[in-house]
Amino acid sequence: MHRPLIKICGMTRMADVSLCTALGADLLGFIFHPASPRCADPEFVASVRTGRAVKVGVFVHQSADEVVEIMDRCGLHAAQLHGGQDMAFCEAVGPDRVIRTFWPETYTSPEAMVHHMENYAEVCGHFLLDAGGKGQGGTGRSIDFDSLQHIEIQTPWFLAGGIGPDNIDAALAVNPPGLDINSGVESQPGIKDESKLRAVFDRIDKVK
Repeated sequence: MHRPLIKICGMTRMADVSLCTALGADLLGFIFHPASPRCADPEFVASVRTGRAVKVGVFVHQSADEVVEIMDRCGLHAAQLHGGQDMAFCEAVGPDRVIRTFWPETYTSPEAMVHHMENYAEVCGHFLLDAGGKGQGGTGRSIDFDSLQHIEIQTPWFLAGGIGPDNIDAALAVNPPGLDINSGVESQPGIKDESKLRAVFDRIDKVK
């Protein structure tokens, strides 16, 4: 097992950005979905300097043009598409910049999901597997991690879904290339809990 990339999502405060970068986060996610309690102010995101950590915007209903405009304005390196966007949308944003979300619970089997994902391999730099369905995220719910034990996905991917201190071992057992962590390390939506973050990173840092 190799240490996965770590993305901490739902950033709304500079204090949390500073803590996550100090702990070793590889990517930081900022949500641009007005219905989310973690929706970030574009001016705040534009002002954030993350050092070596990649800045990611999370988008649900915006058009491809809007996504690109926000990425340029806020200095984002990647766009996480959480609304079931099609291949043309991904290509318009830029294949090397897209993290496209898929929801295992919406497929009849893990194999059916992987088959669908293969269609997107040329237009996405990364995939993300999350709990729930299209447009959902940060629900605190976990995926059935056991169902993903034997899947083979060629494109680099992140595992999400309520990951925190209580289930980090189960998530790591899937051996994902990346982990996307949000609600599982919060005291309330948009406010990260330092003790939970440190517990998660302490466990991850033991992975060689």
